[in-house]
Amino acid sequence: MKDKRSRSLLKAISWRITGTIDTIVISYLITGQARWAFSIGFVELFTKVFLYFVHERAWDRVAFGRIKLTTTPAS
Repeated sequence: MKDKRSRSLLKAISWRITGTIDTIVISYLITGQARWAFSIGFVELFTKVFLYFVHERAWDRVAFGRIKLTTTPAS
């Protein structure tokens, strides 16, 4: 079974929303400046969506850990 590219893209976007919020919070705690925190979060949002999408598509080609489902004919 393989995921469609649209599924991989949607997963990448939803994960990055979560990750970006985390990055903004951590950046704010380190810098103490909201402007820097949002700037860092904004940049990493786009770079990491792309990287996650490529990573997800690469793993979709790897058979390791997958079980091939077989169907049996109905009687």
